[in-house]
Amino acid sequence: MPANLFPAPVEIFRFLPEIILALAGTLIMVLEALTADRQPKNALGHVSLAALFAALVAAAAVHGSPGPAFSSMLVVDGFATFFRVVVIAVGILTVFPSYRYLSREGANTGEYYALVLFSVAGQGVMVTANELIMIFIGLEISSIATYVLAGLLRDDARANESALKYFLLGSFATAFLLYGIAFIYGATGTTNLTAIRETVLRADGPSPLLLGLAAALMLVGFGFKISSAPFQMWAPDVYQGAPTPVSAFMSAGPKAAAFAIFLRVFVTIFEPIGDRWEPVIWVFALASMTIGNFAALTQSNVKRMLAYSSIAHAGYVLVALCARSDIGTAAAMFYLAAYALMNVGAFAVVAYICGKGEKYVSIDDLAGLGSRRPAVAAALTIFMCSLIGVPLTGGFFGKFYIFKAALESKLIWLTVLGLLNSAVAAYYYLRILVVMYMREPGEAAENLEPLPAGLRTALFTSAAGVLLLGIFPSRILEFAVQSAKLFGR
Repeated sequence: MPANLFPAPVEIFRFLPEIILALAGTLIMVLEALTADRQPKNALGHVSLAALFAALVAAAAVHGSPGPAFSSMLVVDGFATFFRVVVIAVGILTVFPSYRYLSREGANTGEYYALVLFSVAGQGVMVTANELIMIFIGLEISSIATYVLAGLLRDDARANESALKYFLLGSFATAFLLYGIAFIYGATGTTNLTAIRETVLRADGPSPLLLGLAAALMLVGFGFKISSAPFQMWAPDVYQGAPTPVSAFMSAGPKAAAFAIFLRVFVTIFEPIGDRWEPVIWVFALASMTIGNFAALTQSNVKRMLAYSSIAHAGYVLVALCARSDIGTAAAMFYLAAYALMNVGAFAVVAYICGKGEKYVSIDDLAGLGSRRPAVAAALTIFMCSLIGVPLTGGFFGKFYIFKAALESKLIWLTVLGLLNSAVAAYYYLRILVVMYMREPGEAAENLEPLPAGLRTALFTSAAGVLLLGIFPSRILEFAVQSAKLFGR
């Protein structure tokens, strides 16, 4: 039997984070079956946290051994490591506030923690993929687990609706992505990103028209996963209906992984036809920012408002993609890291105040939080200021670098319109601060329980991360810039 059928030890090592997550998820499923139905499942949550921290350490260790794995289907580089760390960190910050929420809803089961691990493992495959079929496999692993997570509360009609909409629309969007992959394979005879790029750059390469059609089809699939206009219609309903920790997870982890493959694909195989797709991304970026921000102005539900905010922030990242430069890619990477922290933190506050059955999810339910729970209100203030782009927060430097990259690429009008959209967004973020600090406490604030340890950890870790990225952004940005210079070139 040929020796090359067996992967080398270094290849297995480069895939170690995903191996840890997959094995731990399987272990939790076995342990779930061995524990009594009414027995608390917190121990299984501890197992998931241990696995996520082990995967985080492994991701850092693997970075010291970069290179391809499994016949170049996967590749470990700075870009992959960056997003690996982001998605694993989102998994950790999702599990911490989930203990109390799931116990309150009577849904503290091991399957939840296993699904989170499987979804993060799928995202890890996505961000390391150097092959279109591997991108699809990672996307499906992550998506299927997330579909189930959205409908975790089986007795809740809102969760059922959320899961069904997400599954049906997600499957439909995935079909477009597969058609795009099929066109690419038909045009080039390969699905390896490096080989496709080499074929496209040849003088006798495939027809630009065929490449443009493939890019358009794949753009539909990617646009859905990142919830950009005009494929954003699913996000508000799904975020509102899903359990709040799941909404936090969906808005950060899968979104960061989807942007990672979006960037990797369009900066590698489609860069030679960049003049064709750049105007389309320009329109998508502007539409996402405008639709997201103006729709958020009219929302009274916090989760729905954050969903529209997520659409708007997808538009900001698309501005960086439009720049088609190393600094644009680095700016997108930095912004996605900051966005993950501030969005998970904001949803963690919602999970704390919403009460059993998510009774208190209106913006007015935040009234008096500043006087009843000043530490929680301070953390939410940091997240809102970062989402606005106030200096000394990660969100400020993220937007600064994005618009700087856009200006360097002569995208003057897109930059101006993006800044105007940021000004519009300030209204609905500041509205939350006004309600928290300038209104008398309502029923939700009066009935708040002491802040659970897990939720406290997630909340203040996210807040500290947002401030760290805002005060000391250089280390992360330098890593992102070096990674952007190396990947796809």
